[in-house]
Amino acid sequence: MFKAFSSFMYRLTLTHYYVVGAILAVLLGAALYQAQYFKLDASSDALVLENDADLRYYRQIREQYGSDDFLIVTYAPKGRDLFEQETLDHLGKLRDDLKTLDAVSEVTSILDVPLLDGATITSLQAGLKTLSQPTTDHEKAKQEFKTSPLYRNLILNPDGDTTAMLVSLTGNPEAETLLEERNRLRLEKQEQELSQEKAAELAAIETQYDALKAQLQAQNDQNIAAVRDILMRYRADAEIHLGGVPMITADMIDFVRDDIRTFGIGVVLFIIALLAVSFGRPRWIIVPTLICGVVAIYMVGLLAFMDWRVTVVSSNFISLMLIITLSLVVHLVVRYRELHQLNPQSSQHELLRETIHSKFTPSVYTAATTVVSFASLMVADIRPVIDFGLMMVCGVLMAFVVTFIAFPAALAPLSPGKVPNERRDITARINAGFAWLVEHRAGGVWILFAVIAVAAAIGMSRLTVENRFIDYFKPSTEIYQGMLLIDEELGGSTPLDIVLDAPKGTSEYAEDDYEDEFSSDDLGPTAGYWFNEFQMDQVHAIHDYLDSLEATGKVLSLSTTMRLATQLNGGKPLGTFTMGVMYRLVPPELKEALLDPYLTPDGNQIRFAIRIIDSDPDLRRNELLQQIKADLIEKFDLEPEQVHRSGMLVLYNNVMQSLFKSQFLTLFVVFGAIMLMFWLLFRSLKMAVIGVLPTLVAAISVLGLMGWIGIPLDIMTITIAAITIGIGVHDTIHYSDRFKLEVTRDDGYAGAVARSHASVGRAMFYTTVIIALGFSILALSNFKPTIYFGLFTGAAMLFALISNLALLPLLLMRLRPFKTDP
Repeated sequence: MFKAFSSFMYRLTLTHYYVVGAILAVLLGAALYQAQYFKLDASSDALVLENDADLRYYRQIREQYGSDDFLIVTYAPKGRDLFEQETLDHLGKLRDDLKTLDAVSEVTSILDVPLLDGATITSLQAGLKTLSQPTTDHEKAKQEFKTSPLYRNLILNPDGDTTAMLVSLTGNPEAETLLEERNRLRLEKQEQELSQEKAAELAAIETQYDALKAQLQAQNDQNIAAVRDILMRYRADAEIHLGGVPMITADMIDFVRDDIRTFGIGVVLFIIALLAVSFGRPRWIIVPTLICGVVAIYMVGLLAFMDWRVTVVSSNFISLMLIITLSLVVHLVVRYRELHQLNPQSSQHELLRETIHSKFTPSVYTAATTVVSFASLMVADIRPVIDFGLMMVCGVLMAFVVTFIAFPAALAPLSPGKVPNERRDITARINAGFAWLVEHRAGGVWILFAVIAVAAAIGMSRLTVENRFIDYFKPSTEIYQGMLLIDEELGGSTPLDIVLDAPKGTSEYAEDDYEDEFSSDDLGPTAGYWFNEFQMDQVHAIHDYLDSLEATGKVLSLSTTMRLATQLNGGKPLGTFTMGVMYRLVPPELKEALLDPYLTPDGNQIRFAIRIIDSDPDLRRNELLQQIKADLIEKFDLEPEQVHRSGMLVLYNNVMQSLFKSQFLTLFVVFGAIMLMFWLLFRSLKMAVIGVLPTLVAAISVLGLMGWIGIPLDIMTITIAAITIGIGVHDTIHYSDRFKLEVTRDDGYAGAVARSHASVGRAMFYTTVIIALGFSILALSNFKPTIYFGLFTGAAMLFALISNLALLPLLLMRLRPFKTDP
């Protein structure tokens, strides 16, 4: 079947090459036009698990208690005291300038928050004192900020020389409504099949939301740029850092954009340089480079046409497309040159026809195994990893089709030219050295690979997913500097919510129990379970427990509010009746700041807002979350269904914990598929086993290396094993296919290794060197997972080359899967 199809390709591309060229040019023009709609995505939606129950709960909590999408501006004056009037005036001007931005709805600073020291519950009605008022004692205010259970380590650092401003951004009601409706319909779809009308409604809402999200993302980039422009004007007199989810999103988009541009250009330059060194002739530089470029542009156009957005994880897709395409092209180039050297009198069409015939079948299987490798990423259940796998499935198929059409069509009008003289260069000497080792030092090679396998297995047992988000970025980036400052000085950077419900069946009891004490029918949440004097001791105890954990920074809760209220009440704890009175008398702006974020209106749910110190090298997220839930149940007699954990820490931990399962499930799926591919290609069970072993060694070697060095798995490095297998198996298939041909000669297995190394081994060496050096370009990224991905994937390709040049021929020689008869 494959031979017949390759004959059709020959007739199409060599006889009608001008038509093929015209079609490719038209498609190229269409792809370039579509490329203007190419989009990037660094939103939180692109970095979560599919169908995550914690994500749904997180959205409910955000709706109840408010969003965590805000900016944080840290401010430390240079050479002056923070509480000097000149410094406060400077800070006030910065605040006012930020307020002028249309995107900013509110700015909260030490100038604006209420000073409660010396106030009473009844005096709150007369108005709130702030630091910006002329009569305020600055030194006294400074002491309150440093000692207040609300403000210390939140708005002012312990040394009193750095403060933080909260910059609230204007929301988009239309986007919030669409997101709510989308999530509601998606949840309904998970529980039961949607009707045709609701399915259409969901599709329409998703389209609207995605289009609006792209606009909001562009607007967010502009907003962050405007904020930074203002901050820049004040940095001469103060050390200022910007933080917050919107800023991280904007910077991540910039990282992705820069990575795509840098790596695309860098890999192309590497391809040109290495092709020039390897083959010399202009045609073997121009044709492969053009084919790689056309495939990359086609892929960009396809993603834009499908509105398929690139995330941080898939930002290296252009590099991969170039490398995979080049791997296919180089095998064709090497085979063509070999045929030309063996048959110098053959015409151009004969050489191209034989090149296609000999390489089409193994290339089909290499493309198929690569497709399976990337498709296996879809078991990860992580949205960006799934999208990356699907993108690369389409990309590999496109690379195969375009390569086998464009390569013969581009060369058909040319003459064969000068017969190549494959001199004994360094490539030939290295390959000959491997062949000598296989023939004369087989025992040592077996021992070496056994040691590598054992060491890799031990290293893999040391793999972890406990990585710090701050370590994703270089220390020179503002994300890193801002997060570190907030962690060390202002109470932590990563939010975690602990939400406690009332026990089942207690709401009515609480209301009846306090009925005689109330003089009003409506004293707010005092009718509920938590907001009363009988439960406050437990609330305080839980707050203090959470605050005592090493990983926690600032903890805010109803306990914080009630301790402030105790101060306002002359140091005497409030009774339930007084609590109800306070709830009614407190000014709305104070209630919005001190009660609403931590207590539901019915009093039956409370929230502990915790900041985790993400830069803590001893942080173990999963252990921390498990410990908190277990301790709340055991030490405070809470029921498991009462305790809920939410926030970005929980969502991030869910993604990280799924990586272990995904990594090994991915390996299982892809190796099973590769074994099937080898059986189909060679009709041999022995080859089904032999074919997976070299890439298996390469995959576990690089994972073991990561374990030994202490590099954790993350959303990008999880793809290394699949990519190693998908690309590394190319060489396994091409070598095995050539070896099968060589054993039919007179000396059979004896000479097959040397001849295979001297022919197809050359193509394997070229492609691996180009791939490894191409991936090394990723070390220029500002995003550390991209750096690790590039370096370790390049190392994995070298491992795969060594395995295919040493272990694979040993297996073929020992198990002898091929007949020696022609």
